[in-house]
Amino acid sequence: MPRKSTTSKGASGTGSIRKITTTRNGKQYTYWQARYTVGYDPGTGKQIQRSISGKTQKEVAEKLKATTTAIDCGSYIEPNKQTLGQWLDTWMDTYLLNIKPRTLDIYKSDIRLHIKPLLGAVRLDALDAPTIQAAYIKLLRPSKEHPKGLSPKTIKNVHGVLHKALQQAVLIGYIRFNPSDACILPRIEKAKITPFDDEQITAFLKEAQGNRFETLLVVTLFTGVREGEILGLTWDCVDFDRSIITIDKQMQLHQEKGCKAYHLVPTKNDKARSIVAAPTVMTLLKRHRMIQAQQKLMAGSAWGNTDNLVFTDPLGFPLTKPTVYREFKKLAAAIGRPDARFHDLRHSYAVASIRSGDDIKTVQGNLGHATASFTLDVYGHVTMQMKQASAARMEEYIKSVSGG
Repeated sequence: MPRKSTTSKGASGTGSIRKITTTRNGKQYTYWQARYTVGYDPGTGKQIQRSISGKTQKEVAEKLKATTTAIDCGSYIEPNKQTLGQWLDTWMDTYLLNIKPRTLDIYKSDIRLHIKPLLGAVRLDALDAPTIQAAYIKLLRPSKEHPKGLSPKTIKNVHGVLHKALQQAVLIGYIRFNPSDACILPRIEKAKITPFDDEQITAFLKEAQGNRFETLLVVTLFTGVREGEILGLTWDCVDFDRSIITIDKQMQLHQEKGCKAYHLVPTKNDKARSIVAAPTVMTLLKRHRMIQAQQKLMAGSAWGNTDNLVFTDPLGFPLTKPTVYREFKKLAAAIGRPDARFHDLRHSYAVASIRSGDDIKTVQGNLGHATASFTLDVYGHVTMQMKQASAARMEEYIKSVSGG
């Protein structure tokens, strides 16, 4: 297509700006363009030039002045034409080398299902907080894909993934700042904790007797370990001489095709912890070790416990979470707690520990919480009940010594 250009002197300090006339489909179009230097090619030493276009000379002059000022101040960011979706693909392939496989699966799912459909086509350098905020609001509302809308907790998780991806773009220099910083997330209502009480624990232990997962469930109940941690427990982490169980890994499902389905990964916070277990727990584990030895003999060459797991199926292969969960739900329903979750075993242990007099720091360490304040936040209602009971006992004492 024919194109003509004329150069005219722009406003002071803006350099030369060209007026360009071009013809498209028989019609003539005119626009203004300015070129500027952003640096030099390290290989050839030649100038690296970029251009700015606009409908009027004044518009281009203002853009050029702002750009050259940014270059002089060191705050210039080169225009980035890639979309958010394209950047997310690059980010996943290049910058997620050290996260756990299951976490990577969750990231990919959040990006595929929630972020790309709403924001993937937006240019990375044009993405702003209001656009992201509007996407979050839309995800909260009921839709064909999500009849109830996403929960505030899911929105928080989606935001976490997007924020990390955009923060990496900031570090690289693709964008000046992270637009998701200014977003406001929906409030997450704290889930009510429903641990087993003493009567329910007694009933659960009775119901679990003879069950194929009896030892697994009882050890979980009296150590407070997470489901992935009990499934990933290995015999080298069980010290029978000192009654210590070391939690340094967990079992995770890997959903990528061509990969081993279940494999061991570090714990949730990547820190190992040691639990001094009650004698009853260690006795159960000793009995379970004998049972597993018999299973190994019967399986012969079919034995598949290559990871030295404590809890396996009869052929030595890892147990799946759904299998254990279904069995737990049957037992819970049998004692009148069909609403119970496997995680409630962990809550039951924590509440029992606090009520029996364990200090919060000890409970925190056994549970693997990052801080004691987090443990207090989760189980504060239990300590409050204990304080109230302590106040009532003190009142009785006051009355006894004062003659009241």
